[in-house]
Amino acid sequence: MTRKKLITAQELSTILGLSVDTIWRYTRDRRIPHIEIGPRQYRYVEDEVLKALGPRGSATVCEKPAPYGDSGKMTHEDFAKLPAETGYILQLIDGMLIREPTPTYRHQRVSRRLQQILIAYFDKIDPQGEVFNAPLDVYLNDYTVVQPDLFFLPGTQPAQNDPVDSLPSLVVEILSPSTARTDRIKKLNSYQKAGVAHYWIVDPMDCLIECYKLEGDHYVAFVRTAEGMFAHPDFPDLTFDLQALFADA
Repeated sequence: MTRKKLITAQELSTILGLSVDTIWRYTRDRRIPHIEIGPRQYRYVEDEVLKALGPRGSATVCEKPAPYGDSGKMTHEDFAKLPAETGYILQLIDGMLIREPTPTYRHQRVSRRLQQILIAYFDKIDPQGEVFNAPLDVYLNDYTVVQPDLFFLPGTQPAQNDPVDSLPSLVVEILSPSTARTDRIKKLNSYQKAGVAHYWIVDPMDCLIECYKLEGDHYVAFVRTAEGMFAHPDFPDLTFDLQALFADA
């Protein structure tokens, strides 16, 4: 008995010349055959999909925007129905689906080191607070659900729901070549609009940390450290060596 090769939604989208969003929409509507291998995780058999679409293949599938309400934007409820896709992180920013590759080991190395530093620091000044790391969805509003690399919830704002709907007081994003634009522009604007007090952008490629502080309803660049010891006036006694943080990254 010949085993049929299972392919991902990304691979199927390339074969059919359609967007991944269209593949997922037809999966949800059960218009193409699929195999569920886990929660929100699907695979496909190319021949079976082509057969279901008829002799003209992808020509029978219409590439059109999904009906996301009167605004035309995807909501957090629409987003929650999307299947997971191996190798990619899905986020929703201002009603737009953002799809990025999973991080590299160098990215995760820096993330792990910084998380350990932050946990040790906040355990002393706010032991009821928690430092979380991705992948974990954070709900900012009906049209924005993100996965910060690291974030801190103070003890007065504990995590109680999934996705997390408590407002972080600190969010940290660690840049990768594929995420730099999103982190520097789209996410900065989203965190600013949501009222996140502190937003740090960590850049392993240039070995620097940029810190933004919310003043009124806008972020201002507060600290930019590219060498030596990191320090921040709003986080007294938090110091660490940037060279050690970025070593082998």
